[in-house]
Amino acid sequence: MNQDLRRKLNRITDILWAGGVTNPVTYIEQISYLIYLKLLDEEEATRELQARLTGKTSNGNGKRLFPKQSERYRWTKWRFKSGTELRDFIRDEVFPYMASLVKEVPQIAEYFRDAVLEIVDPNVLKQVVDEIDNIEFAKLGTDVKGDIFEYMLTHLGQSALNGQFRTPRQIRTMMVEMVDPDLGDTVYDPACGTGGFLIDAVEYILAKYSTEPQEVPIYGEEWLEKRNQSLEEARKEIPTLQTYRKGPGEKIPDWGILERSIFGIDVSRQMMRISMMNLVLHGIRKANVKRGNTLSDMGGLTEDDLARKYKVILSNPPFAGQLPKESIRNDLPTNSKKSELLFLGVMMEALAPGGRCAVVVPEGLLFGSTSAHVELRRKIVEDYDLLAVVSLPAGVFKPYAGVKTGVLVFRRPPKDAKPDKKSKQKGKVWFYDVRIDGYDPDKVSGGGRPETPERNDLPNLLAQWAEYKKSSFKKAPGIEANSVLQAGSDLPRCWWATIRRIGENDYNLAASRYKPTIGTSAPDDDPIDLINSLREDEQAIVEGLDSILLKVEELE
Repeated sequence: MNQDLRRKLNRITDILWAGGVTNPVTYIEQISYLIYLKLLDEEEATRELQARLTGKTSNGNGKRLFPKQSERYRWTKWRFKSGTELRDFIRDEVFPYMASLVKEVPQIAEYFRDAVLEIVDPNVLKQVVDEIDNIEFAKLGTDVKGDIFEYMLTHLGQSALNGQFRTPRQIRTMMVEMVDPDLGDTVYDPACGTGGFLIDAVEYILAKYSTEPQEVPIYGEEWLEKRNQSLEEARKEIPTLQTYRKGPGEKIPDWGILERSIFGIDVSRQMMRISMMNLVLHGIRKANVKRGNTLSDMGGLTEDDLARKYKVILSNPPFAGQLPKESIRNDLPTNSKKSELLFLGVMMEALAPGGRCAVVVPEGLLFGSTSAHVELRRKIVEDYDLLAVVSLPAGVFKPYAGVKTGVLVFRRPPKDAKPDKKSKQKGKVWFYDVRIDGYDPDKVSGGGRPETPERNDLPNLLAQWAEYKKSSFKKAPGIEANSVLQAGSDLPRCWWATIRRIGENDYNLAASRYKPTIGTSAPDDDPIDLINSLREDEQAIVEGLDSILLKVEELE
C-alpha cells in the first residue's frame, strides 16, 4: 500500500475522530458500509461494460444488482448529494434497499441487516464519502485492497472494547502453518472476530498456489522500508526474523472452491460485518460468515451449521463468561458452563475425521482440577490425536490481557482408524515452551509491545514442527518429560511426554508439569575436610549451649 493511500485512510480517521466517531470498532464498521457500497457500484459498472462488449446482460444469476428502478441507490448516483439529504438518503433508503436483497444476493442482505449509520454529522459524512470516492478499488489488486483493511484494523490495537482484540500476527502465522490448510479444505473459526485467522488461512493457501510467492516479515513490508533493507539483508542480520508468505494464487484452478471453503461465526454483528468486509477486500466474496452463538441451541444456527464438519479449525475464542445450562448445546463433549471449555468442545465436535485444529486456550484449562476440566482433557488425549501443546509467554496479549495462554494442536482420527489402547498409551504429546515471540514481553509502547525480531522462539518452533511432521508425528523433537540434565546444560525449549504419563497426571497438559530440570554440580571440596568442618561447627554449638546453661543456673 503506497503512501498516498495511507494518507487518505489517515484523513478519514481524523475526520471521523473529529466528528465524534471515536470507537475503533464503530469506525471500522461505518467505513466498511461505505467501502462496500463503492465496491458494489464499481462491480455493476464492470458488468455493464462486459454486457456492452459481449451483448450479455447476465451477472451470473441473470439479474442486475441495481435494476433500472433502483439505479438511484448506486454510489455514483448519490455521491454528489450533501447535507442532511445525503445522510438521510443513505440511512433511510440505501441501507434498507441493500438489506432487502435477501433473494437476489443474500450475503449482501445479511451484511446490511440492522445496519445503522452512526456518522450523524452530515458534513463529516460528506467528507468521508468524498475521500472514499477518490479511491478506485477496481484498479487495485486484491493484495492492496486487503492491505487497506488490515491498515484500518490496526486501529483496533488502540482498544480492547468488550474484549475484542486481535490475535497477534506472529501467533496466527504460527498456528496456520502448523495446521497447513490446503485448497479444498473447509476452514472454520467459531469465534471469528475480525476474520484474522480466516484471512491468514486464505493467504497461506494463495501462497501455496503462486508461482513466485512473496515472503513478508511479520512486522509488515513497511518495517523493511524503514530499515532500508531487503528481506535477505534483514535475515542475514537477524536469523530469528519470522516471516509469512503472500501470493496471487494464480495457479488455483477454481476460485469458487476457495470461496466456498471459508466459514466463520461471531456472536457480534459488528464483528461479523468487519470479518466479512475483510474477506471481501481480500478477494473472498462468498465466504460463509454469519452472526450466531456457536455455544447455544438458541444461537441462530441452522441444522446444517450444527451438523457441518470442517477439515481445518483455527480460533482464539473468548475465555471469560458462562452460559445458562438451559441454553448450552446438548451435543457438546462437556457438561461445563464455562465458555473456554464449551468452545473447545465445539471445535472437537465440529472437526471432520482427519481434520486439524489449532486453538488458543487459557492456561487454567490445561491443568484445572474440576471434573469437567479433567474429562474434556481426557477426551482430547484419548479420543483425538493431541499433537502439540505450545506454552505462550504471559505478555502475548498485552496491553489488553496478561492471562497466560497456550495453543493446542490436535487431529481427529480418520473414520477407518482402528482404536488400539495399548499403542495409544505409547503415543507422545509434544510440548514447546515459547519464552519470547518477537516482541518485548514486558514493555508496552504506543498501544503495543516493541518489536524484538532478534529474540523470537517461533521460527525455531516451526522448524522443529516441520521435522516432527516429516516423521508422521512419530518422532517428537526434544527430550523425554521430566528428564534431569547434567549441571551446566541449557534448558531445552521442547520435550515430550507419553500419553500414559499424561494419564497418570490427571491429563494435566501444562508444559511446566513435564519440564526437564538441570542437575546440580557435586561439590569440589574434600569430604574429610567437610566432615571436620561440620564437627567443628557442632562443637561450637555445644559449647555455646553449655555457656547459656551455666548462666541460667547462676541466675537461679
